[in-house]
Amino acid sequence: MKSSPLVKVLAGIILVVPGFFLQCKSQNSGGKKVSAARISFQKHILLADFIAEGVAVGDVNQDGQIDVMAGAYWFEAPHWAKHEIETPQKFEYDKGYSNAFISQGMDVNGDGWVDFVRIGFPGEEVQWFENPKNKAEHWKAHLIHPTLGNESAGFYDIDGDGRMDILGGNPSTGEMIWLKSPDPKKGLEWERYTISKEKSPGTDRFSHGLGMGDVNGDGRLDVIVKEGWWESPEDVTQSYWTFHPADLGEASAQMYADDLDGDGDRDVISSSAHQLGIWWHEQSEEAGRSLWKTHLISDAFTQTHGLVHIDMNGDGHLDLVTGKRYFAHMGSDPGEYDAAVLYWFEFHPGSTPSWTPHLIDNDSGVGVHLVVEDITGDGLLDIIIANKKGVFVFEQERLK
Repeated sequence: MKSSPLVKVLAGIILVVPGFFLQCKSQNSGGKKVSAARISFQKHILLADFIAEGVAVGDVNQDGQIDVMAGAYWFEAPHWAKHEIETPQKFEYDKGYSNAFISQGMDVNGDGWVDFVRIGFPGEEVQWFENPKNKAEHWKAHLIHPTLGNESAGFYDIDGDGRMDILGGNPSTGEMIWLKSPDPKKGLEWERYTISKEKSPGTDRFSHGLGMGDVNGDGRLDVIVKEGWWESPEDVTQSYWTFHPADLGEASAQMYADDLDGDGDRDVISSSAHQLGIWWHEQSEEAGRSLWKTHLISDAFTQTHGLVHIDMNGDGHLDLVTGKRYFAHMGSDPGEYDAAVLYWFEFHPGSTPSWTPHLIDNDSGVGVHLVVEDITGDGLLDIIIANKKGVFVFEQERLK
């Protein structure tokens, strides 16, 4: 495991263009711009055991409150009582990994109850767990796909139907693929579509760096890896999207496209999965071809294996939320023994953009992905995390 989604956000209004559901899902902080000094977080420790590297949210028991799902458990809001989804396994933070890396809450079978979709250890199975509708029993597991590569595989509305699909690599062939979420009226099979040719970058089980964003400004979601990007065709079910080589930095976590310097084209943001650095990659054009220049945002801490691009302070600009993935490789990576910090980085636009770091916590960090969403219903974005230190909710508050 070594290192070797069109949307405009205008003063808290989100305009969703089909095909770009994920990145617009929760991109504003639910109100007017506030000073960063007024943004605070109350830390809730749901569990202090290692069960997963990612989380999902949803109203599991239909009581009107948003719960948290991670690994083999769901945690009932607001007091976070623990319930089993399946028989738990014991994972030790300094001896290995979990079977739950990236997750999503969604109603897969159309019965009106939120289910739990879980991408397991890289290169292994993707499953969905069927909500038992408040029955005191384990959730029935269903196989979606036997294997999925890239440690930043994730959930995007790729075809614009309002349902989350899955993006990742097929390690056995080296193809980038996407799995279409089923229409329950037609069946529950997830259809597989091929994006790239065989032996393409970013498709191995332990590949690092993957995301979707509109790189060329045509209003469609392209697929981004650190070696370049696949241009989305009008028909996203079409095979062999056009690949554009680009040097988009080192092995990274989730990747995002945005016009960061205000020059009209889209740049790319990435963060180092296991080394040091958070970057933006500036796109420019020369003689009809794109050129890329990398700029450092921060090198304050290592292991930024989970990254979210979202507006935390309501100013209409997307900030960053990330932190250190605690003991990612059992102590063998740079800075593994440093504090497991969690930060949000406030974005300041301009021709030379900058980011101000704001420390949230120094004893939690991130996993391989995190959720930033208003789960308390107060209009403020909360941060939900699972990693080797446990499961956490950071409830956003506003100081007077």
